[in-house]
Amino acid sequence: MRQIVLDTETTGLDPDDGHRLVEIAGVEIANRQLTGNHLHLYVNPGRDSDPEALAVHGLTTEFLAQYPPVEQVIDEIIAFVKGAEVIIHNAPFDTKFLDAEFTRFGYAPFSSFCGKITDSLVYARELHPGKRNNLDALCDRYGISNEHRVLHGALLDSELLADVWLAMTRGQESLLMSFDRHDDNQKDQSGLARFDASRLPILYATEQDQAAHRAYLDKLAESNKAPALWDSLEGKA
Repeated sequence: MRQIVLDTETTGLDPDDGHRLVEIAGVEIANRQLTGNHLHLYVNPGRDSDPEALAVHGLTTEFLAQYPPVEQVIDEIIAFVKGAEVIIHNAPFDTKFLDAEFTRFGYAPFSSFCGKITDSLVYARELHPGKRNNLDALCDRYGISNEHRVLHGALLDSELLADVWLAMTRGQESLLMSFDRHDDNQKDQSGLARFDASRLPILYATEQDQAAHRAYLDKLAESNKAPALWDSLEGKA
């Protein structure tokens, strides 16, 4: 499935309070490679940004006045994301705005045009529980330079997130590739490698390994004043 890493900027925090999109951008990934294909649109929201939002993205009302309203670019957005897995950091925020803009002008919700929506923030929290997982923290964790990121911008943020996403998910790729070193590997119709578990090597414990395991269980039983669960399951207690 095509992947689109997407980001938006808005006039405020909630479309239910009348806030609107001011910028949307996305970059395309195919076969875990950035293709260079991207979408970047400024839109005229027809209103001022809240001071807090303006401090984040720096897109003034005067600057945005030269761009079309969002209803004139919705078809362009649909064409770019249609059928793709769309990856968004804190997806509920962006999709709520996009759905609101789409339905306001008689379209089906934005999410209905996507193959699926993946929240990279949820993925990062599962991978790094208890740690900061905003975009700046993830860039630092994965060694991705964001020194040029003074203000938030949808295109820059989507490019950084794409690099972060590829880094966060690289372990999955490496695991599959480690099982897939021969020319006789088959691929399915999607072009992805088909995993053949029958080709995994079987490694047996040596006598030294077994002796060390036995000593560990005996020590555990002595410490707990009861047989180790392993021995109980094996019927050796």
